[in-house]
Amino acid sequence: MNLALNKDLGSEKPRLGAKKQLFSLSGVHFINDLMTTGIVPALLPLYKEAFHLNYFQSGIVLFVSMLTSSVAQPLFGMISDKHPRTWLMPLGICLGGFGLTASGYASAYWLLLILVGVSGVGSGIFHPEAMRGAYMAAGTARGTAQAIMQVGGNFGQAVGPLLLPLFLINTGLHGLGWLVPLAAAGLVLVLSIMPWYKQSLEKNKARKKEIKGRNHVVGLSLLTGVVILRSWTQIGVAGFLPFLYLHQGISLKYGDLFTFLFLAAGALGTFIGGRCSDRISRKWLLFISMAVTVPFAWLLPHVHGILSIIILFVFGFFVLSSFAVTVVYGQMMFPKNIGLVSGLMVGFGIGAGGIGATLIGWLSDQYGIHTIFGLFALLPFLAALLTLFLPSERKLIE
Repeated sequence: MNLALNKDLGSEKPRLGAKKQLFSLSGVHFINDLMTTGIVPALLPLYKEAFHLNYFQSGIVLFVSMLTSSVAQPLFGMISDKHPRTWLMPLGICLGGFGLTASGYASAYWLLLILVGVSGVGSGIFHPEAMRGAYMAAGTARGTAQAIMQVGGNFGQAVGPLLLPLFLINTGLHGLGWLVPLAAAGLVLVLSIMPWYKQSLEKNKARKKEIKGRNHVVGLSLLTGVVILRSWTQIGVAGFLPFLYLHQGISLKYGDLFTFLFLAAGALGTFIGGRCSDRISRKWLLFISMAVTVPFAWLLPHVHGILSIIILFVFGFFVLSSFAVTVVYGQMMFPKNIGLVSGLMVGFGIGAGGIGATLIGWLSDQYGIHTIFGLFALLPFLAALLTLFLPSERKLIE
C-alpha cells in the first residue's frame, strides 16, 4: 500500500489560493445544508407526527428531498460547465430557504412533498457552482480547499438536528419560519463574493483550454458507486438514529443530540481527511476510511452508555473522512468537467441516500428499526472492496 506524496503536488508545500472567499463559501455551504438536506432527516419525526405517517411515508419525504437535489446537481453542473452563471448560487440559497421554511406551514402531505422538493432543487442548484468556486480558490491545496468547503456543509447537517431539542420540539413545524433570517444571511454572504467569483470564472475559462488529460469513465463510475454506498450509510444513520433510540427508550431530545454527535464527528473527519489527501494517496485514504468504518458500524446497535457515544463518534468520523477526498479524486478523473463531477460526487450520492432511506424505511416497517442497522456494516465493506479497483492518481496525471 503506497501512501507516498501525491505526484501532482511535487515537493512544494500545498498552499491555498483565495482564503477569504473560500471561507465565505464554506459559511454559505453551512447555511445551505442546514436549511435543506441537513435538517430534513431530523424533521422526519415531526413530519411523521403532524401528517400521521408510517416509516415508509417518512422515508418518502427524505427521498424527495435527496432525489430532487441529486437530479439538479449533475444537471446544473453540466449546464454550468458550458455556460457558468454567477446567479446560480444566490438562486439556490433562495429556493432552498423558501422550500424548507414553507414546509412548516404545509396543509397536506402532497404539498409537503412539493415544498421539500423545492428545497432540494435549491440545494442542487447551489452545490455545483459552490464546488467550482472552491476549486478556483484552492491554489495547490485542492484537498484542503474541498475539506474547508465540505466541512461547512457537513457541520450544517450536524447542526440541523440540534434545532429540534433547542426549539422546534416546543414550537412545532411552524418554528421553521425562524430560518428566514438565516436564509437572508446566506444570501448576503454569497452576494459579497460575487465580484471575485465572476472574475475567477473568466480566468478559469481561459485556463480550461490548456487542461490536459482524458476522462476516466470506468474510474468515475466505480467512485460513484463508493459514494452511493457511503451515502446510504451516512444518511440512513442520520435519518433513523432517532428512531433507534426511541425504540431503546431514549427520548427524541437526546436522540437528536446523538445525531448531532455523529454528523459533527463526520465534519471533523471531512476536514482531516481532506488535509491528509494533499499529502498521501487519495485512493488508499478512501479505502482506509471505508474499511475502518465497518466494525464501528456493526457495534453501534449493540452497545449502550458511554461506549455507544464513543462508537458513534468514531463511526461518524471515519465514514465521512473521505467526503472531500472523493470530490477531488473525481475532479482528477474528469478534469474538464468540474461542475458535472461535483454534482455527481455530492448530488448523486445525496439522491442515492434518499433512495436508500426509502428502502430503509420500508425494511423498518417490515423487520423493525433495530434489524436494519445491521446493514450499515455491510455497506462500507462493499465500498472498501470497490475502492481497490479505482485507478491510482499516478495514472490519472500521466
